[in-house]
Amino acid sequence: MTTVRKKRSLEARRNSWGWFFVAPGILFFSTFSLYPICNALWTSFHNKKLLSLKPPKFIGLQNYAKVLSSPDFWNSVRASATFCLGVFLPIFIASLLFGVLIASRTRGRRFYQLALYSPAILSSVVTASVWAIMFDPRGLANQLVNGLMGTPGIDRRWLADSTMVQISTMLVYIWKTVGYYTILFVTGIGKIPASVIEASIIDGANPWQRLTRITMPLLKPTMALVSVMIFIGSLKTFSTQYLFTQRGAPLEPINVLTLNIYNTALYEQNLGRASVMSLLLFATLLVLSGIQVKAAGSGEDM
Repeated sequence: MTTVRKKRSLEARRNSWGWFFVAPGILFFSTFSLYPICNALWTSFHNKKLLSLKPPKFIGLQNYAKVLSSPDFWNSVRASATFCLGVFLPIFIASLLFGVLIASRTRGRRFYQLALYSPAILSSVVTASVWAIMFDPRGLANQLVNGLMGTPGIDRRWLADSTMVQISTMLVYIWKTVGYYTILFVTGIGKIPASVIEASIIDGANPWQRLTRITMPLLKPTMALVSVMIFIGSLKTFSTQYLFTQRGAPLEPINVLTLNIYNTALYEQNLGRASVMSLLLFATLLVLSGIQVKAAGSGEDM
């Protein structure tokens, strides 16, 4: 009996130290994640103005009804969906291609990874500001396109035309993030057992056969993970759209959900509707995160 009590006492001490080390993380999560989520849920049922001194008024599901019946909200859903679909294939294909090329090299691999990844460490604000200068009528973007097409002096209206401004935001996002996903593919390829590759070489498989019949099938968990991460990241885009609209770009084509939430909360001062849109976006990201966790789990079982 005494031995059992000592074991329980020792286990209790270990648990107490475990809670001690976990407490800062729990406190940080509760303060900056859990509380804002709960507060947004509470605010979504109230008529609350940002700078109003009046107490919030409970209005039930009215904010949800107004948001779901708002053309502006559905335009933001369209803008976000268009952006996600527009960047998905270029990022996925380019990062996969770069990953395969880098993994196949024996020299200079670190340099190429660093060169591709360097845009990802730049601030989104800095990136958008630099590209906005390039998209100026006298900027590098017009000069490059006109030089390739032999049409000197033509203004492509990168930040003025509704279609071109969508393409512009996509180009900025693709340039900034493709290196990050390339590193993930390089890591996934590196996890493929070398014995499998060596066996295929002994069996006489050429590089194309090794790529299509060995590397690609074994890379499916990484491909699934990267796919979900691209969608999650593109749904959270904000800085480029915001800065481009501040420089005179039309709002409607690039009024993604995050930008609409920002404008609704700060300019319209309607925290209730902004909270509803935030919760809907959060629910979408939560579903995608669940898929991401499953994809990551299947990758670990490879």
